[in-house]
Amino acid sequence: MVITGQRSGYGRKRMLEAAGGAVSRLARPDGHGRGALAAFGALAVADVAAVARNPRGLRRAAKPLLMPALAGHVLRRRNDASEPVPKALVAGLAFAAAGDTALLFDKHESAFFLGMAAFLGTQVSYTAGYSRLGALRGVVRKPLPALGCLAGWAAINAVLAPSLDARLRLPVAGYSLALTVMGAAALGVGGKVAAGAGCFLASDLLIGLQAAGYELPSRQAHEVLVMAGYLLGQYLITSGWLEHTDSRRAVTA
Repeated sequence: MVITGQRSGYGRKRMLEAAGGAVSRLARPDGHGRGALAAFGALAVADVAAVARNPRGLRRAAKPLLMPALAGHVLRRRNDASEPVPKALVAGLAFAAAGDTALLFDKHESAFFLGMAAFLGTQVSYTAGYSRLGALRGVVRKPLPALGCLAGWAAINAVLAPSLDARLRLPVAGYSLALTVMGAAALGVGGKVAAGAGCFLASDLLIGLQAAGYELPSRQAHEVLVMAGYLLGQYLITSGWLEHTDSRRAVTA
């Protein structure tokens, strides 16, 4: 029994070392991160193709790997390990990876709520990060688009709430408010970040419509649009964020 325990402990140690090595390689700077970005692109194509066949099941095995690949791009494109990491962006992608995984099992109510909670973390992380990119100044300078987002949130929730299951109404209203605030803050940043947030909002709106019983005649087409909008949104937010960070660093250098 002691020998078995030693072997088991040794095996766990080797597994932890292997996992640590994989994480280290994923985060190792190379100045461009093209490999991780190519991996994200390949995984995205594979996942959207899987959605077109079946929105659930083993064919969606690529889904939990999407955001880690994008996070790998963020980490690897640094010039060296001393270059700061955009922590809010990486945190948002980590929450999104957890949400993507949970929503693979969203036929179970607990998994659906867990996924929503994880994506709430994404919205809060992104909104906090946008403040460092000048979002507040942008919103103060042009407040009407942000106010329009909030008005749209109120109108859409008023229309859809009666069609939602009673247990979903409050969580959906709270999550969608956080999502809308993220989108409004992204408008203050502008550029790719704003475009990406718009895609993210559109994707989640399609999910909300589906939950309320409204979807395209083809369910597969509806699911493909949801996933394509989400992936495009995450890519644009990430690339726009990194470009803003680079430009700000160049100004202060």
